[in-house]
Amino acid sequence: MRLQRYLAQCGVAARRKAEQLIVEGRVRVNGAVVDELGARVDPERDRVSVDGKAVTPQDTMYVVLNKPKGFVTTVEDPEGRPTVMELLPRLPVRVVPVGRLDFYSEGVLLLTNDGELAARLLSSRYEVEKTYHVKVRGHVKPAHLRALRQGVRLDDGSITKPAKVDRLPAASKHDWFVVTLTEGKNRQVRRMFEALGYGVTKLQRVAFAGITFHGLRVGDARELSQAEVDALRRLVKLPANTVSRGVWAARREETDRARRARRARAADATREGAAAGRAAHGGRGRGRR
Repeated sequence: MRLQRYLAQCGVAARRKAEQLIVEGRVRVNGAVVDELGARVDPERDRVSVDGKAVTPQDTMYVVLNKPKGFVTTVEDPEGRPTVMELLPRLPVRVVPVGRLDFYSEGVLLLTNDGELAARLLSSRYEVEKTYHVKVRGHVKPAHLRALRQGVRLDDGSITKPAKVDRLPAASKHDWFVVTLTEGKNRQVRRMFEALGYGVTKLQRVAFAGITFHGLRVGDARELSQAEVDALRRLVKLPANTVSRGVWAARREETDRARRARRARAADATREGAAAGRAAHGGRGRGRR
């Protein structure tokens, strides 16, 4: 088995990131640095480590989360913002998000430690569909609707692939659309509408690779069934040979208390900082008298 594939299957990283780890000389096999992408390993006999930490196969896990607004799609955030991992208590193994939903977007988010599957779901080669419900400010002109379907030049000069875009019936002064993409540029849906002069006021992903949030409230999550995992792998030309227990689930009530406590601690820290600042200012003022 190729080394980068083994690292991906162990949940270290998606295959492209695993290749980068190898080229950077951060991977060892049986104690020796391996920095060539053609290297192969025997999972039964070889000892593999990354940055000095042993890499071992782990049970695969596949999760769908109905992501709320106000969470960043990452494992850790250097700015201290709440991450989607805070919504997933009691996970038996480590999983990471498949792609991203931005801070103000909500809806279907997949997470897994199956790096090979994650990489293919995100690859433009497989044209995996992602469907969104989008609310925009004002009414979109017919010519602009045609442009959205055919391809839009974004702010970086790139042009989007053709997309499925249909207006949803709504008794509102603002338009609603259902948009299906087969690529995943950063903040693509918002940027497509912004390129034509429309602001997006609500964005919800309702499906990713055929997986929906049916039965999940905002903030709820569950493990995918075996049938769902098999369908995902077949969709991107992988053998249906991994196992999903399909038993783990999380309800938003489990994490509400922890989030409230986190916000309370942050508020206390802010008040303490403000009080310390006032005290210091007052002390300086007295010293000048």
